[in-house]
Amino acid sequence: MPAHYATADEPTLKGGMWLAQQWESARVLGQAPGGESNDALLVLDEIQKLPGWSESVKRLWDEDTAAARPLHVVLLGSSPLLVQRGLTESLAGRFEVLPVTHWSLPEMRDAFGVSVEEFVYYGGYPGAAALFDEPQRWRQYLLDALIETSVSRDVLLMSRIDKPALLRRLFKLGCTYSGRILSYQKMVGQLQDAGNTTTLAHYLELLSGAATTCRD
Repeated sequence: MPAHYATADEPTLKGGMWLAQQWESARVLGQAPGGESNDALLVLDEIQKLPGWSESVKRLWDEDTAAARPLHVVLLGSSPLLVQRGLTESLAGRFEVLPVTHWSLPEMRDAFGVSVEEFVYYGGYPGAAALFDEPQRWRQYLLDALIETSVSRDVLLMSRIDKPALLRRLFKLGCTYSGRILSYQKMVGQLQDAGNTTTLAHYLELLSGAATTCRD
Protein backbone atom coordinates (compact mmCIF):
# COMPACT_ATOMS: atom_id res chain seq x y z
CA MET A 1 0.00 0.00 0.00
CA PRO A 2 1.53 3.37 -1.00
CA ALA A 3 1.91 5.80 1.88
CA HIS A 4 2.41 9.54 2.30
CA TYR A 5 3.85 10.94 5.56
CA ALA A 6 3.83 14.58 6.65
CA THR A 7 4.39 16.36 9.96
CA ALA A 8 2.82 19.58 11.20
CA ASP A 9 6.23 20.56 12.60
CA GLU A 10 7.25 21.67 9.12
CA PRO A 11 8.18 25.39 8.99
CA THR A 12 6.20 25.90 5.77
CA LEU A 13 2.95 25.03 7.50
CA LYS A 14 0.05 27.10 6.10
CA GLY A 15 -3.00 25.91 8.00
CA GLY A 16 -5.80 24.12 6.24
CA MET A 17 -4.25 24.66 2.80
CA TRP A 18 -1.17 22.67 3.82
CA LEU A 19 -3.34 19.85 5.14
CA ALA A 20 -5.39 19.77 1.91
CA GLN A 21 -2.15 19.54 -0.13
CA GLN A 22 -0.91 16.56 1.88
CA TRP A 23 -4.30 14.89 1.57
CA GLU A 24 -4.33 15.39 -2.19
CA SER A 25 -0.81 13.92 -2.46
CA ALA A 26 -2.08 10.77 -0.75
CA ARG A 27 -5.07 10.63 -3.09
CA VAL A 28 -2.72 10.76 -6.08
CA LEU A 29 -0.70 7.86 -4.66
CA GLY A 30 -3.84 5.75 -4.60
CA GLN A 31 -4.92 6.67 -8.13
CA ALA A 32 -4.88 3.71 -10.52
CA PRO A 33 -4.01 4.17 -14.24
CA GLY A 34 -7.62 3.49 -15.22
CA GLY A 35 -8.94 6.24 -12.98
CA GLU A 36 -10.01 3.93 -10.16
CA SER A 37 -8.86 4.49 -6.58
CA ASN A 38 -6.71 1.93 -4.78
CA ASP A 39 -5.87 1.72 -1.08
CA ALA A 40 -3.41 4.38 0.07
CA LEU A 41 -2.17 5.49 3.48
CA LEU A 42 -1.85 9.08 4.74
CA VAL A 43 0.06 9.64 8.02
CA LEU A 44 -0.11 13.11 9.59
CA ASP A 45 2.17 13.65 12.58
CA GLU A 46 1.81 16.34 15.30
CA ILE A 47 -1.66 17.09 13.97
CA GLN A 48 -2.59 19.10 17.08
CA LYS A 49 -0.22 21.89 15.98
CA LEU A 50 -2.37 22.65 12.95
CA PRO A 51 -5.05 25.29 13.68
CA GLY A 52 -8.55 24.02 12.92
CA TRP A 53 -7.25 20.60 11.93
CA SER A 54 -10.35 18.66 12.97
CA GLU A 55 -12.69 20.68 10.75
CA SER A 56 -10.37 20.24 7.76
CA VAL A 57 -10.01 16.51 8.36
CA LYS A 58 -13.79 16.13 8.64
CA ARG A 59 -14.35 17.93 5.32
CA LEU A 60 -11.69 15.96 3.45
CA TRP A 61 -12.74 12.64 4.98
CA ASP A 62 -16.36 13.23 4.03
CA GLU A 63 -15.28 14.06 0.47
CA ASP A 64 -13.46 10.73 0.23
CA THR A 65 -16.41 8.86 1.72
CA ALA A 66 -18.79 10.37 -0.82
CA ALA A 67 -16.38 9.56 -3.68
CA ALA A 68 -15.72 6.02 -2.34
CA ARG A 69 -11.95 6.63 -2.14
CA PRO A 70 -10.25 3.91 -0.03
CA LEU A 71 -7.83 6.30 1.67
CA HIS A 72 -6.64 5.24 5.12
CA VAL A 73 -5.68 8.15 7.41
CA VAL A 74 -3.55 7.95 10.58
CA LEU A 75 -3.39 11.04 12.80
CA LEU A 76 -0.52 11.20 15.31
CA GLY A 77 -0.04 13.71 18.10
CA SER A 78 2.16 14.19 21.15
CA SER A 79 -0.56 16.06 23.07
CA PRO A 80 -3.35 13.61 23.93
CA LEU A 81 -5.57 16.32 25.40
CA LEU A 82 -5.49 18.47 22.26
CA VAL A 83 -5.94 15.52 19.90
CA GLN A 84 -8.85 14.17 21.92
CA ARG A 85 -10.47 17.60 21.99
CA GLY A 86 -10.33 17.86 18.21
CA LEU A 87 -11.70 14.35 17.75
CA THR A 88 -14.70 14.86 20.00
CA GLU A 89 -15.49 18.33 18.66
CA SER A 90 -15.70 17.53 14.93
CA LEU A 91 -15.05 13.89 14.10
CA ALA A 92 -17.77 11.97 15.92
CA GLY A 93 -18.28 8.55 14.35
CA ARG A 94 -15.28 8.92 12.05
CA PHE A 95 -12.32 7.73 14.12
CA GLU A 96 -10.86 4.93 16.20
CA VAL A 97 -8.40 5.78 19.00
CA LEU A 98 -5.28 3.56 19.07
CA PRO A 99 -3.15 4.56 22.10
CA VAL A 100 0.61 4.26 21.57
CA THR A 101 2.05 3.68 25.04
CA HIS A 102 5.55 2.94 26.28
CA TRP A 103 7.31 -0.19 25.01
CA SER A 104 6.37 -3.67 26.19
CA LEU A 105 8.74 -6.07 27.96
CA PRO A 106 9.41 -8.14 24.80
CA GLU A 107 10.24 -4.95 22.85
CA MET A 108 12.60 -3.65 25.53
CA ARG A 109 14.20 -7.09 25.91
CA ASP A 110 14.78 -7.52 22.19
CA ALA A 111 16.13 -4.00 21.67
CA PHE A 112 18.14 -3.45 24.86
CA GLY A 113 18.38 -6.80 26.66
CA VAL A 114 16.23 -5.54 29.54
CA SER A 115 15.38 -8.11 32.22
CA VAL A 116 12.00 -8.50 33.89
CA GLU A 117 13.32 -6.87 37.06
CA GLU A 118 14.72 -3.90 35.12
CA PHE A 119 11.48 -3.48 33.20
CA VAL A 120 9.42 -3.47 36.40
CA TYR A 121 11.66 -0.81 37.93
CA TYR A 122 12.59 1.39 34.96
CA GLY A 123 9.57 0.92 32.70
CA GLY A 124 9.44 0.80 28.92
CA TYR A 125 10.97 4.12 27.89
CA PRO A 126 13.49 3.40 25.09
CA GLY A 127 15.07 6.86 25.32
CA ALA A 128 16.09 6.19 28.91
CA ALA A 129 17.47 2.68 28.36
CA ALA A 130 21.07 3.94 28.06
CA LEU A 131 20.79 5.56 31.50
CA PHE A 132 19.88 2.49 33.56
CA ASP A 133 23.39 2.40 35.02
CA GLU A 134 23.09 6.04 36.12
CA PRO A 135 19.94 6.22 38.27
CA GLN A 136 20.17 9.96 38.92
CA ARG A 137 20.46 10.82 35.23
CA TRP A 138 17.62 8.37 34.49
CA ARG A 139 15.33 10.06 37.01
CA GLN A 140 16.21 13.50 35.69
CA TYR A 141 15.57 12.40 32.11
CA LEU A 142 12.09 11.16 32.98
CA LEU A 143 11.31 14.33 34.92
CA ASP A 144 12.57 16.78 32.29
CA ALA A 145 11.85 15.00 29.00
CA LEU A 146 8.61 13.18 29.81
CA ILE A 147 6.82 14.28 32.95
CA GLU A 148 7.51 18.02 33.01
CA THR A 149 6.75 18.47 29.32
CA SER A 150 3.46 16.61 29.64
CA VAL A 151 2.31 18.40 32.80
CA SER A 152 3.40 21.87 31.69
CA ARG A 153 2.45 21.68 28.01
CA ASP A 154 -0.56 19.39 27.94
CA VAL A 155 -2.22 20.31 31.23
CA LEU A 156 -1.17 23.69 32.58
CA LEU A 157 -1.10 25.46 29.21
CA MET A 158 -4.18 23.87 27.67
CA SER A 159 -6.63 23.80 30.58
CA ARG A 160 -7.71 26.26 33.21
CA ILE A 161 -5.90 25.32 36.41
CA ASP A 162 -6.64 27.61 39.36
CA LYS A 163 -4.18 25.80 41.63
CA PRO A 164 -1.18 24.63 39.56
CA ALA A 165 0.89 23.87 42.65
CA LEU A 166 -1.87 21.58 43.92
CA LEU A 167 -1.96 19.73 40.59
CA ARG A 168 1.78 19.08 40.79
CA ARG A 169 1.50 17.85 44.40
CA LEU A 170 -1.40 15.60 43.39
CA PHE A 171 0.71 14.12 40.59
CA LYS A 172 3.57 13.41 43.00
CA LEU A 173 1.16 11.86 45.49
CA GLY A 174 -0.21 9.60 42.77
CA CYS A 175 3.30 8.41 41.99
CA THR A 176 3.97 7.71 45.66
CA TYR A 177 0.83 5.57 45.91
CA SER A 178 1.26 3.90 42.52
CA GLY A 179 -0.57 0.57 42.36
CA ARG A 180 -2.53 1.22 45.55
CA ILE A 181 -6.08 2.39 46.22
CA LEU A 182 -6.26 5.90 47.66
CA SER A 183 -9.53 7.58 48.58
CA TYR A 184 -10.29 11.20 47.76
CA GLN A 185 -10.72 11.96 51.46
CA LYS A 186 -7.22 10.68 52.20
CA MET A 187 -5.88 12.81 49.34
CA VAL A 188 -7.53 15.88 50.83
CA GLY A 189 -5.90 15.08 54.16
CA GLN A 190 -2.42 14.82 52.64
CA LEU A 191 -2.56 17.78 50.26
CA GLN A 192 -2.33 21.32 51.55
CA ASP A 193 -5.02 23.67 50.14
CA ALA A 194 -6.67 20.71 48.44
CA GLY A 195 -10.14 22.24 48.53
CA ASN A 196 -12.76 19.57 47.80
CA THR A 197 -12.87 16.17 46.17
CA THR A 198 -14.46 17.63 43.02
CA THR A 199 -11.32 19.68 42.34
CA LEU A 200 -9.08 16.65 42.87
CA ALA A 201 -11.26 14.49 40.62
CA HIS A 202 -10.99 17.11 37.85
CA TYR A 203 -7.21 17.35 38.17
CA LEU A 204 -6.87 13.56 38.14
CA GLU A 205 -8.91 13.43 34.95
CA LEU A 206 -6.61 15.99 33.30
CA LEU A 207 -3.50 14.09 34.37
CA SER A 208 -4.97 10.86 33.04
CA GLY A 209 -5.72 12.52 29.72
CA ALA A 210 -2.13 13.70 29.43
CA ALA A 211 -0.99 10.06 29.76
CA THR A 212 1.72 10.89 32.30
CA THR A 213 3.40 8.25 34.43
CA CYS A 214 6.35 8.24 36.81
CA ARG A 215 8.20 6.11 39.32
CA ASP A 216 10.16 7.31 42.36
